[in-house]
Amino acid sequence: MTEQNQIYKCNVCGNIVEILHAGIGQLVCCKKPMELLKEKTQDVGQEKHVPVIEKTETGIRAKIGSVPHPMEEKHYIEWIEIIADGKFYRKFLKPTDKPEAEFEIKAEKIEVREYCNLHGLWGT
Repeated sequence: MTEQNQIYKCNVCGNIVEILHAGIGQLVCCKKPMELLKEKTQDVGQEKHVPVIEKTETGIRAKIGSVPHPMEEKHYIEWIEIIADGKFYRKFLKPTDKPEAEFEIKAEKIEVREYCNLHGLWGT
C-alpha cells in the first residue's frame, strides 16, 4: 500500500515517482517492485546532505549540507523540495548549480527534502 508523498525508485532504470494519490497496489517498474525511499536525517560521511533552512527577506533558502554538497557530473543534488504548510515547491538542479534553492514563500511549518543521485533521499 502506498501513502501520499512517498517517493519510490526503480533500481533497474532509475525512474523516481512521488505518490500523489495513495493506493493499495504495489508499484512496479521494469518488471520489478520499486524501492520505497526513506529520508535520511543524519550525515555520516564526508559529504554533507542534511538540508539547512534559512529564512530570507523574501522567503526560504534551503542549502544542502552544513558544508556545501559537491555538484559534479557524477555526484550532485538532483532536486530540492520544500513542503510548506501542506504545499509543495521543488527546484531541479544541474551539476553546475549551487546546492541550494530559494523559494519566495512564507510559512509556519516547513520541511525540506532533497535527492542526491548517489546517496538518495534526505530530509529535515
